[in-house]
Amino acid sequence: MSGGKFDYDQYKIRMIWEVIQNELDKQGQEKQVAPWEKEYYDKYPEARFEEVYREDVQQIFKDGIEALKKAEVYAQRIDWFLSGDDGEDSLVSRLKSDLDKL
Repeated sequence: MSGGKFDYDQYKIRMIWEVIQNELDKQGQEKQVAPWEKEYYDKYPEARFEEVYREDVQQIFKDGIEALKKAEVYAQRIDWFLSGDDGEDSLVSRLKSDLDKL
């Protein structure tokens, strides 16, 4: 069966933490400017770069990513258990293994 109890929506958790990670990764980088935007960025050169977040905000993002990664693992493992793909023993062992990999 390979899951399905949650309509495979646990992938949405991954999408959320990947968007947050992307925001962290692109901080301070120069934006890709389309030709029709060049005039605007010539006028406002400071807008040419992605925002850099304060350290405490960055830490909140990082903590959120960690929590979401755990939530993704829990959702996946419980999904497989409730769908009949895993028994109790494999739920426990696979959950521990997946969490150890984080």
